[in-house]
Amino acid sequence: YETSDATIDSQITTLQASGAEVLLVAATPKFAAQAIRKVHDLGWKPMFVMTNVAISVGTVMVPAGPENSIGMLSTNYLKDSTDPRWANDPGMNEWRAFMNKYMPGADQTDLSYVYAYGAAQTMLLVLKQCDGNFSRENIMKQAANVKDLVLGVALPGIKVNTSPTNFHPIKAMQMIRWDGKTWAPIGEIIEGTST
Repeated sequence: YETSDATIDSQITTLQASGAEVLLVAATPKFAAQAIRKVHDLGWKPMFVMTNVAISVGTVMVPAGPENSIGMLSTNYLKDSTDPRWANDPGMNEWRAFMNKYMPGADQTDLSYVYAYGAAQTMLLVLKQCDGNFSRENIMKQAANVKDLVLGVALPGIKVNTSPTNFHPIKAMQMIRWDGKTWAPIGEIIEGTST
């Protein structure tokens, strides 16, 4: 689809007509919500996998109708602010205090804010590691040398690590399944290889 498209209904209908039994949607939140609604409206029951970019309860699941995607699969590496498991979590409480102070009225069900907070925490560490030398070269060097950073908004066991040969900061995720109210974890944290 093109991001300028009004809907992706025709694409979803075409995919259903193909006989596909598995649907992987790698879409932005607006189009992810549309995909969920259309799959439901068609009565189509594929194994439904959603990219973790578009699993926000506030910007995808609620607009799509939380009951319309029960059983949908995805992955995550962040704590979901709507998940009761994190209601009294110190890292999420720190995030909530930040949001209440600096972004009052913002939709705290939007996972993008959790992501942005974690990214900002990571950048803060990089700038501290610069030790006052903010040349592009040194910032890049420090960004490529993050070691075992634990973010308060990351799932337990997930750390940020980079190296000069591997710039990917997150190498682990949790499989999750939508139960109609929240994303339920499936199994253990899975981790890719790193160098």
